[in-house]
Amino acid sequence: MTLDNWTSTGVAKCGRAAAVSARVEFKPRICAGFTYIGVLLLVALMGISLTVVGQVWQTRQQREKERELLFVGDQIRRAIALYYAGTPGGAERFPRSLEDLLKDPRYPGVRRYLRKIYRDPMTRRAEWGLVKAGELIIGVHSLSDEAPLKKAGFRFADRGFEDQPRYSDWVFYSRFGRGQVANPPEASGTAGLNPRSRSGGAPSAANK
Repeated sequence: MTLDNWTSTGVAKCGRAAAVSARVEFKPRICAGFTYIGVLLLVALMGISLTVVGQVWQTRQQREKERELLFVGDQIRRAIALYYAGTPGGAERFPRSLEDLLKDPRYPGVRRYLRKIYRDPMTRRAEWGLVKAGELIIGVHSLSDEAPLKKAGFRFADRGFEDQPRYSDWVFYSRFGRGQVANPPEASGTAGLNPRSRSGGAPSAANK
């Protein structure tokens, strides 16, 4: 074998070895690139899934608080009606504070119409907006100005809540108190309420 032939053969072998080596090195790089893209896609999908789950959970929580608000507001509304129905001769027919529903000041003994002053489910505070006729409470409402999810499908007693823009527009009137305001909510939302207080009673010790 001449020097030229030996050199040519060596170069050819080295070329093939280099090509094999390049393919061996290139293949892991391709795999690493696809793995990185796959991880990015997985992280993105997990983020989207967590966002969707969070939104579903938040919606479920809000609907649960709406149901609680409807229940609690109805309890207070019924208690005001019981207070009115239990009025002794010559006494005021409506309470001056929500605490009066826990112990009727018109009687010497303990007479209760409400188990406790419930917290507003929307604000989590034992403070309510009070709808008054003079100094007497005829209804309550939440202090939350958030927009309700529930827009329809209310009970007959709550039919005025349909399509209201805020939870504070869900006014729970005593059935005896509705006639004390000029424009009930079925006709004009809450714009006609006069007066409508934005302050509630102090938090009750029963609910701390």
